Amino acid sequence: MARIKEYKGGRFIHEHVAAKDVFTPEDFTPEHRMLADMTEKFIMKEVMPALENIEAQQFDEAVRLLKKAGELGLLGADIPERYGGQHLDKISSCIISEKVALGRSFAVTFSGQVGIGSLPIVFFGTEEQKEAYLPHVVTGDKIGAYALTEPTSGTDALAAKTSARLSECGRYYILNGEKQWITNSAFADFFIVFAKVDGQQFTAFIVDKDYEGVSVGPEEKKMGLKGSSTRSLILDDVKVPVSNVLGEIGKGHVIAFNILNIGRHKLAAAALGMAKRALELSVKYAKERKQFGRSLAEFGLIQTKIADMAIKTYVNESMIYRTAGALEQGWRTGNDCIAQTIADYAVECSINKVFSTEVLDFVVDEAVQIHGGYGYMAEYEVETLYRDARIYRIFEGTNEINRIVIASTLLRNRFSPPKEECIQGEQVVELTDKAKQLHDMKSLFWAMADAIQKRYAGHEVAQELLAYLADMAIQIYAMESALLRAEKAIAKNGVNMEEQKKNYVQVYIQETVQQLLGRSLNVALYLQDERLAKRVSQGIEAVMQEPLADVITLKRRIAEKVIQHETYVK
Repeated sequence: MARIKEYKGGRFIHEHVAAKDVFTPEDFTPEHRMLADMTEKFIMKEVMPALENIEAQQFDEAVRLLKKAGELGLLGADIPERYGGQHLDKISSCIISEKVALGRSFAVTFSGQVGIGSLPIVFFGTEEQKEAYLPHVVTGDKIGAYALTEPTSGTDALAAKTSARLSECGRYYILNGEKQWITNSAFADFFIVFAKVDGQQFTAFIVDKDYEGVSVGPEEKKMGLKGSSTRSLILDDVKVPVSNVLGEIGKGHVIAFNILNIGRHKLAAAALGMAKRALELSVKYAKERKQFGRSLAEFGLIQTKIADMAIKTYVNESMIYRTAGALEQGWRTGNDCIAQTIADYAVECSINKVFSTEVLDFVVDEAVQIHGGYGYMAEYEVETLYRDARIYRIFEGTNEINRIVIASTLLRNRFSPPKEECIQGEQVVELTDKAKQLHDMKSLFWAMADAIQKRYAGHEVAQELLAYLADMAIQIYAMESALLRAEKAIAKNGVNMEEQKKNYVQVYIQETVQQLLGRSLNVALYLQDERLAKRVSQGIEAVMQEPLADVITLKRRIAEKVIQHETYVK
């Protein structure tokens, strides 16, 4: 893996980051590329032919394919070698998540196994628990599920009503309650269950399916991802050995929230894979479909759609693999406390989750639009992608709660505003003005944060304002990730070889800065803060005085390349 500078989460909002210090997809090793090819071949040759049966909820097919994935080593990417895993780097894990997403419903089954269904044991299990479960997770002989959500507690996970009390003999905890919407529940061999000991201490347990009192409800009827299993889990006086307590009594929140952080990044990678697929299908259809004697791909509005889909995909990809590189570096150089290492990057994981799932929604929506009436027909893949995509904004914490997490964390970990010298250093001449605009947005973020904190000193900040702050932080990370990737590529290959990346960045930053300035003005008007309003107005004037790109022409050039290659072009 390319060497990158050690980086602490959340600091992008005020620190200068050099292009050479971030990981990009262009830094993939030959091993990364081989893994990507192998995973994609597995999905296209093994999973896709079985997809009709999977969508019909023939779960034996999903279980068979999980075991096949285990034979290929795909189930053990995050599991140490001493338990039979491969213990690959975080970039490899991200690549697997992206490529497996092509398998639609199977991707959810897969992620339930390698992510939230087993990582709690990997990160927080005792040696005995790891030896008992992980070797079987790696082969697919045991399938895991994660049981956190309840009928009355979704986002507010700590309000769970599932109870646990110590038996009189002291050898068991007796669990009672119901969990809802549990992925893989039809065929899971064990569940990571969260319950309150004595009604107060939120705690995690490993619960085997064959324990007396464990049962599951019927399959839920869902909008999409119909081939994945989603059922309720019922616990009726279930005796769980005290040795199956996961982590510490009363510390279940540490496990739940940190596993969600990792899950959010994996989910973002999966959404990226789905978006790339939708873009590819759309371009091929646009080239084949003829109207008024011309292919759809020759029409300006279709080209604009294709360009916008490709631009957002490029930005999304840049963010996700930048974060994967940072996570890997943090894992290598972090302290022995796994929970702290994961928590350090909670902001970036939430940012990736929000941005990627909303890009996915945008891309699949445009994919259906490009297909026209055919996009609404079930026999076309984009119809399925459209339905499947909707849950991603709800999975792993809604995007609304993630926005609250982003803004609240950044306000709590109060950093100093960026200094002017932050825009100095290694820059590409063609993108200097974009680097300056990015710096200005970081400064504006802190001006807005100061105004909000002054208004709400000692009181709870209005959620609408937290969402504004979060959106600004998300877009700053997005713009910077795209810019740094382009700068790094141009520094290596020259601007002529990397024109597509330069065009992506010019369009995205110009349009995004304009949007952020308009939204910031709305915040200033709500706060009735003349100083902030003046700051925003000056920002608008400054943008108008700087060289502006011809966005329409650039989008035509971007679309031309994508249409020519019939797929996303980096």
